[in-house]
This record gives sequence, structure tokens and C-alpha cells, in this order.
Amino acid sequence: MLLEVEGLCVNYGRIEAIRDISFGVPENSVVTLIGANGAGKTTTMKTVSGLHPVRAGKIVFDGEDITNMAAHKRVELGIGQAPEGRGVFPGMSVMENLEMGAYFRKDRKVTVPKDLERVFTLFPRLKERASQAAGTMSGGEQQMLAIGRALMGRPKLLLLDEPSMGLAPKLIAQIFAIIREIHGQGVTILLVEQNAAQALKTADHAYILETGEIVRDGSGSDLAADDSIRAAYLGGDV
Repeated sequence: MLLEVEGLCVNYGRIEAIRDISFGVPENSVVTLIGANGAGKTTTMKTVSGLHPVRAGKIVFDGEDITNMAAHKRVELGIGQAPEGRGVFPGMSVMENLEMGAYFRKDRKVTVPKDLERVFTLFPRLKERASQAAGTMSGGEQQMLAIGRALMGRPKLLLLDEPSMGLAPKLIAQIFAIIREIHGQGVTILLVEQNAAQALKTADHAYILETGEIVRDGSGSDLAADDSIRAAYLGGDV
């Protein structure tokens, strides 16, 4: 198991945002967390990446306990994230944003050219916009940049938080096709996504969160075929 989360509890002040959740992400898999707004999905992602402290429980990555490890150390271990809201550096160029993704790598002088080639193959638009300020790009282009920047760190585990948020249907299909391609290249993915239909089509395994607790889990295909899941999250259709 590449990522193991055991009995995780997270608070915002006195409010319990996450209550005793446990889940795993096997190596070379795509696992998704789905649920309504406020279910605790983004809080879970921030906690895994080290941006929010743990009240109780344990997080193990690649056999190492990272529960209290600083966020930048987790990046060095191989956890990369494209955060909710994209989080690009708006005043910096596309190229500078991508180079920031490899900043911590000691071998970056050697690896950056190859990694840039990989990102530009996945996202040709970024190559076209290499000198453009990131903040002037469309939402879809910024999402591509956020994912590309995370890939520049050569992550073992890629955290994708709401990659389709605010995008047109055509772009959503394109982003998910690229996510499947990234997975095909050997990257393990933990995906948070409100577009449950796309998430379940893409995921090997899915966990459903409600008010900070996991209430159901199963394979993506099994949950997509379940009538109660379809009614609650898929509008009755996939």
C-alpha cells in the first residue's frame, strides 16, 4: 500500500472536520474521494499533504510514518499536489511556474529538460503559453499548469483536488483523459472530485464521505452501478 490513512481525526478549532477515517491507496492505482460540499474531502487532502495538522490517527506513505512530517518533506518523499483552486503563481510565467515544481529536486539541472518535455507532451497548450503570465490564462489552462507543475516534482503519489471545478464539459473530458494518461505512465493518484460520474469512471476504488466520515466504499464501477449512489451523486445517470 503506497498510502495508508488510519483513524484520521482533524479539527478546525472545536469543530470535527474529519472523524476516524481510514483508507488506503495501493501503488499504481487511482483512488477517489467523493461527497457533497463540506464532506471533508479537501481537508483530507490537505492533511495528507501536510497543510493541516492531525488531531488523532496516522498517515503512512511508502512505509514511512509521515503523520507529523512537514509539508515540504512530504514533497521530497514523492507526494505532489494540484490543489483546489489551482493555486498557480499568477505573476510568474508558465515556464517559471513549472520550474518551481522541480525546485526541491537536487538533480533538477539534469531532469528539468526531460520533465518539461513530458509536461508539454501532455499539455501542448502550456508550451504555446510558456512565456505568458499564469494569471492571464483561462481556468482550464491554469488547471493544466497546476497538474503540470506537480508532475515536475516526479511524484510517486499525485493528489488532485477538484481538477474539473469551473471547467466547461469539453475541458472536463480532456482533463480526465489526461489524468488517465498520467496514471498510465505509472503515477498513483488520489483524486477528490465533485463530478462523481467522471471520478467513478476513472477510479479503481472509491470512498464516499459524508460530514467527515466514510460511509461507503467499493470499486469505481460497482459504485457507479449502485442505484442509491446514482440517485445521490450521479443524478440517476453516469
